[in-house]
Amino acid sequence: MRLAPIVLFFEQDAELAIEMAGESSRTTHGARAAIDSCRYFAGLIVGALRGAPKATLLSSMYCPVPALWERLPLHPAVVSVAAGSFWKKRPPEIRGGHGYVIDTLEAALWAFASTDDFKGGALAAVNLGGDADTTGAVFGQIAGAFYGLEAIPKVWRDRIAFSAEIHAMAERLSQGAKSEPVSECFTRCL
Repeated sequence: MRLAPIVLFFEQDAELAIEMAGESSRTTHGARAAIDSCRYFAGLIVGALRGAPKATLLSSMYCPVPALWERLPLHPAVVSVAAGSFWKKRPPEIRGGHGYVIDTLEAALWAFASTDDFKGGALAAVNLGGDADTTGAVFGQIAGAFYGLEAIPKVWRDRIAFSAEIHAMAERLSQGAKSEPVSECFTRCL
C-alpha cells in the first residue's frame, strides 16, 4: 500500500480521501479485499493526521466519517482486521505479508498497536519477516502520520535518498486539494 500521498492530498475531505485511496488500488490490486484495505487504512491515516488518539484509531471499525462503513461496507476480511484481529494474535499467527494484503494490514496494525514509538514499531513490523519491506512501509504510513516526522530516528532520516525532494513533495501534496484541481496538482507534484 502506497497511499499516504493520496491521503495527504485529500485529507481535508475524509470521505474523498478514503474513496480516492480505494481507487488508487485499482491500478495494480483490483480485488475487493485490496481496495477495501486501502479505504480502511486511509481512514486510519486521516484520523492520525487529525490527532485521533491511538486507542481511538485502533478501536473496532474506526472511521473518521460517521457511518461510512454502514453505507459503503468493507470486504469481510477487512472487517475482521478493522474489528481488531490484530489485538488477539501474536507472532507467529501475526506474520509479515507474503503478498496478501490482509496479512500485511494486520501485521502493520499489530506492530502499531503493540509498540509505543516509531522505531520500536518499525523494527517489530520488519522483524516479522515475509514481505518485510511492504509490512514496514504500511506501518510507516500510519506511524508517520501518528507520531510525526521527528519521531523517526534522525539517523534513519539522514540516510534517505532525495529526502529534501520527498519532504517538498509531501508539503505540496498536503496543500493540493485545498488550492487547485486534482489533475493540475498531480501533474505538478509528480
